[in-house]
This record gives sequence, structure tokens and C-alpha cells, in this order.
Amino acid sequence: MSNLAEVRAFFAEKAATWETKYGHDMPRYAAAVAETGVPPGGVAIDVGCGTARALPALREAVGPSGRVIGIDVTAEMLAMARSLGRERYGALVFADAHHLPLPTASVDLVFAAGLLGHVSDVDAVLTEAARVTRPGGKLVLFHPISRAALAARKGRTLGPDDVLAEDPLRERLARTGWGLDRYDDADDRFYARALRR
Repeated sequence: MSNLAEVRAFFAEKAATWETKYGHDMPRYAAAVAETGVPPGGVAIDVGCGTARALPALREAVGPSGRVIGIDVTAEMLAMARSLGRERYGALVFADAHHLPLPTASVDLVFAAGLLGHVSDVDAVLTEAARVTRPGGKLVLFHPISRAALAARKGRTLGPDDVLAEDPLRERLARTGWGLDRYDDADDRFYARALRR
């Protein structure tokens, strides 16, 4: 699913029950954010934030002097995030990952949970993330379940060309301004971290 209208329709329909189904994942989000190494006082964005489950942990990581922004293309998801009070942890912005409304080299951490499977042009999204990230800044691609579990949930099998398979991901990151420095496809989560070159 990569067409923007399809993505919006898919998540708009699921927004009302998203927290009921997946809210229990928040401790995994917090653990993932804790491993990012985002500096206190830094700028952290959550691209494809959905109901903004990562925002409390991102706020804790950057502290009161840092800046946190959640970005999503689905108005209903952002409305749900607001209804849950998550706007108190950071700004919630309606925008597309292909065109982030941020200045060049202004971000220390781009956090993206489950994003790449829902965009029309993965390279363009990674290039745009690189544009807004300072040299040495980080990109974290995360999912609170393994790639295999996610594929099973979607009724498909993993292939060598899967968007998050290690070698293709490493190559894709390299050509879009990143260097992969950690890859962890564990039983209970997926976590890849890259550094902005």
C-alpha cells in the first residue's frame, strides 16, 4: 500500500481503535527511543507518528529544552493523538514524509515506526529525512514486532527484496545519505539505526 489516498483511507478507518489494539506497545517504543542516543536539548521528529505513541519517550529523551514533532498524513490519527493528550509532549503536524515542513539540517533524530511499508517512494522519503537531519544525526526505523511477525500479520512471506531486509536496506540508506550502524531484527521487535553522513 503506497498510494497516499489509500494510506489515508486505511489509517483513517483504523484510527478510532488503534490504541485499543496497539497501545500496549508503548513500553517497546520507550525502550527503542532510549537506545537512539538523541541528545538532551535536541530536536526529535516522529515521521508517520500515528497516535503519537513515541512522543512521551521522545520528550523524556530530549528534555524540557528539546523539541519534539510528530508528523503524519492521516488527520484522524492526529486527532486521536490529540484526544489522548499527546500534544503536550510535542507538536503534531499534518504532513507527508516525502515533503517534511522542516529546514535543512535542523533535526537530531528521525524516528520512524512502521513507516517505509506505507510510502510511495522509499528512497525519496529517506533522502528527505537526510535533508532535514544534521550531519551525525540519526535515523531509527522501528517496529514493535519482528519483520517475520509483521509479514505474517499482513499475510505475506518475507523475501530478500523486502524493504527492511538488511542488505537492501544498507544499500538504500547508503545511496540516500545514511550509514547503517545497527540492525536488529529480533523476535520481539525490529530496530535499525543509521547515521547521517
